[in-house]
Amino acid sequence: MSLSSLGEDAYILGGGDQLSLVLYDVPELSTTLDVLNDGTVSLPLLGHVRVQGLTLSQAEQWFTTLYREQLQRPMLQLSVARPRPIRVALVGEVERPGVYSLTTSETSATEGGTATQISGLPTLVDALQKAGGITLNADLRHVVLQRRLPGEVPSFKRAKVDLMQLLREGDLLQNPLLFDGDTIRISRVEQPVDEAVEVATANFSPQRIQVYILGEVVNPGAIDVAANTPLIQGILAAGGPEFGRANRSNVELVRINRNGSVFRERFTLDLAQGASNAKNPPLRSGDTVLVNRSGLARVSDTIGAISEPISGLVTIFALVRLVQDN
Repeated sequence: MSLSSLGEDAYILGGGDQLSLVLYDVPELSTTLDVLNDGTVSLPLLGHVRVQGLTLSQAEQWFTTLYREQLQRPMLQLSVARPRPIRVALVGEVERPGVYSLTTSETSATEGGTATQISGLPTLVDALQKAGGITLNADLRHVVLQRRLPGEVPSFKRAKVDLMQLLREGDLLQNPLLFDGDTIRISRVEQPVDEAVEVATANFSPQRIQVYILGEVVNPGAIDVAANTPLIQGILAAGGPEFGRANRSNVELVRINRNGSVFRERFTLDLAQGASNAKNPPLRSGDTVLVNRSGLARVSDTIGAISEPISGLVTIFALVRLVQDN
């Protein structure tokens, strides 16, 4: 389905809507109608009528047909006085997948980002912000929006959204209004680093992440850094490698994926290296970076460990064996 057809979609009535009914020939019967959880409204003269799954124009035609049994020439107008909150599902590469309720006035923010006031009908970007933003591996070129069609029997249509066009060209068609029951699916892709850095500036990307820099650095521990900070810059944010102790050719990146698998890879610490998936990858929230000890540091630590508590009891031969084992 083409994206342009989303703009032609009509509002589908459901529980929680408040409708305004105007009967021109019998103004005393004009009233507001609350759509109950069972999808019905209570019409003057007619009683309970089901409107769940109908568009506004379909419900208006249905009411006109029903009122012909009570009035000679019923002329009426039906409108939405107060729409229900929109509930949408976000799945895939978003920070907090799940079901979210969106209204015409609320505040949302990505992880570590500034709060954004939503005013007006919610859009796809508003939903992404409320879910904490996208992950580093979100495929922004092939976002799938699934939408329910009118009718009692659930049926759906799907459209592809290209959020990269929104970022690069300002194409607002790629930021459609959302309807109740929409599902947004963002698949996973390994992005080039330059594109990941570009996406990190978007208002639907997390702005800050927490990572763990351990081992032979000046200030080991958990630190907050900007989203998509490269590995080497993360080490520098922890004070940099300890002089004489850090093994610059043995830096490990440990990452726990969403499916429970563990990614582990070794890198060389080259302070002149720019961002690169192969040599200086962008960090993700929860990553652990371990700067291992150099051979000299291991020898020094071994000597310290065996000489202080049992000084004079360890032979030179035992010392050499311990150093060789390490």
